[in-house]
Amino acid sequence: MEPVKTAILIIGDEILSGRTRDINVQQIASFLAPLGLSVGEVRIVADEADQIIEALNTLRARYRYVFTTGGIGPTHDDITAECVAAAFDVALTLRDDARAILEDWYARSNTEVTPARLRMARIPDGARLIANPVTGAPGFQLDNVFVMAGVPKIVRAMLEDIADRLEGGAVTQSISVRLDGVREGDIAEALGQTALNYPDLSLGSYPWFEDNEAGEMTRGVVLVARGADEARLKAVESELQGFSRFLKV
Repeated sequence: MEPVKTAILIIGDEILSGRTRDINVQQIASFLAPLGLSVGEVRIVADEADQIIEALNTLRARYRYVFTTGGIGPTHDDITAECVAAAFDVALTLRDDARAILEDWYARSNTEVTPARLRMARIPDGARLIANPVTGAPGFQLDNVFVMAGVPKIVRAMLEDIADRLEGGAVTQSISVRLDGVREGDIAEALGQTALNYPDLSLGSYPWFEDNEAGEMTRGVVLVARGADEARLKAVESELQGFSRFLKV
């Protein structure tokens, strides 16, 4: 059994401009991993309908699940719901159940339900709501696409609501080997051969640089192997630990 591949579609001009730092990719990927779901692709697109629709149609055809974040709020640039409806060629309507959720939520804080807030009750036909215990406004699921807010705290809450809807595969595990003083160039050839010997695993090399107490820079690499077979991971861990022989003394 292999892990099930998924994709993440991040929607928002604020991400592309650098104004907002995205942490949802890490959050979603970390949540999915224990469920046997791995992220195979991430896209970031602007608040432009043609970009959203094109990316969504490509990703939903390629991956088991697609998770979108952003663009389901009350303002003019929140266009994800209509883009999802267009991608699936279904109508976008003001849903009674979504409206009831919003009306109840705002009634408890004595807040007016304005036309702008009711935009968040527009749901593509055939979609299933995703609960939002943080701010009330629901997300939704249409076929293999899960549409969530952009705020990380809300994304986390929505993930909890959809966990039992997801069917995963083998759980991906990982091992890490830290090599102090070793440079990537020293191990590149050997690591490439190891990767060929373990085609079922994903191997990566990640250099690090630190300043010690004397103000001098120290360096090294962390080698990471990921896969679903525990025995194979243990075998490659032993081989990677042997790369300490490349330390220049």
